[in-house]
Amino acid sequence: MKKIDGGVTAPKGFLAAGINVGVKAKSKKKDVAVVYSVKKGFATAVYTKNTFKAPPCVVTEESLADGQAQAMVINSGCANACTGDQGYADALEMTKLTAKALTIDPKDVIVSSTGVIGVFLPMEKIASGIEQAAEALADDGGHDASLAIMTTDTINKEFAYQMELDGQTVTIGGMAKGSGMIHPNMATMLGFLTTDAVIEKKALQNIFKDVIDDTFNMISVDGDTSTNDMVCILANGEAGNEMITEGSEAYTQFKAIVRTICEEMSVSIVQDGEGATKLITIIVENAKTIEDARKAARTVSTSNLVKTAFFGEDANWGRIITALGYSGAEIDPEKCDIYIGDMIMAEQGKAVVFDEEQALEILKNREVTVRCNLHLGQASATAWTCDFSYDYVKINAEYRS
Repeated sequence: MKKIDGGVTAPKGFLAAGINVGVKAKSKKKDVAVVYSVKKGFATAVYTKNTFKAPPCVVTEESLADGQAQAMVINSGCANACTGDQGYADALEMTKLTAKALTIDPKDVIVSSTGVIGVFLPMEKIASGIEQAAEALADDGGHDASLAIMTTDTINKEFAYQMELDGQTVTIGGMAKGSGMIHPNMATMLGFLTTDAVIEKKALQNIFKDVIDDTFNMISVDGDTSTNDMVCILANGEAGNEMITEGSEAYTQFKAIVRTICEEMSVSIVQDGEGATKLITIIVENAKTIEDARKAARTVSTSNLVKTAFFGEDANWGRIITALGYSGAEIDPEKCDIYIGDMIMAEQGKAVVFDEEQALEILKNREVTVRCNLHLGQASATAWTCDFSYDYVKINAEYRS
């Protein structure tokens, strides 16, 4: 596989647009995006585990019951969450307006919103935005669409990869948003993937679920799982490759490219974490089970004491081993080794002498890796997080201002 320029319009048969209609009050930033496939395809999504699931997630889940879609409509600036029957009606209306503008079935429209919770959508602006975006659809409109889904993000997040399957070029593209309220099992993040691959519906669903568990569900910025969040993928079959089926070599190859782009999208969200100065990769290896490995890695990644220590560039490995101890994973205190970078901090659960100045040099890097070897089995998992800075508090204290 190779990385290429582009985002959701990199695959064949996809058009997109992003425009500004003033959903974000007093802002000139783009806030409505539409992504369109020239033909209907198979689609699947994963959703927030928050009990207060926002109406756009509910409507999309209902629409994707048949596993098919042809378009996506997204707004930023207003989450349309905790808005009751009116919120549900507005989310449904967004699908109808998009369908009308594109001459497709409303049931084939994925809808998503992000922004402030508890505020009704300005539907006149949304309606105008959808109409304008539909008219502006272009095969190079993916970048504008990626800008339109941002809230507190400081960078747009768009990616694309290609690979050869059966002599045909298969492309996958994606865009994501997320900077705060990021936690495993979906968070304030949205991810939209498009591909021109020809693939069975069930194969697409299985690949996506497995990949999400190892990527989007292994990142954390602040431990908050939001109300709106989802990641979806739409495959329109325009590449013309032979059908990808479960168990085939093509299935393994395609799963690898989906994993690659999802991991890059996930890590980009953490790198852009609100107030973040460091990307921290937590690797737990030789756990007894994959569940234990994930549980341990996630717990370390969400520890505020670990995250603040990294912001302060303090090699306080005691916070890491403490998080492992309360993670719920099976741990033998006499077997666990802790590394920061390539420097061992603890061996068999006990302190070792290390060079504090060398450790400080490691912690000054923009990217730092923590490795925890449990010596109990062969399972491994990786989680990604960022440090916890003064700016995170400032950004979120002023979020609605």
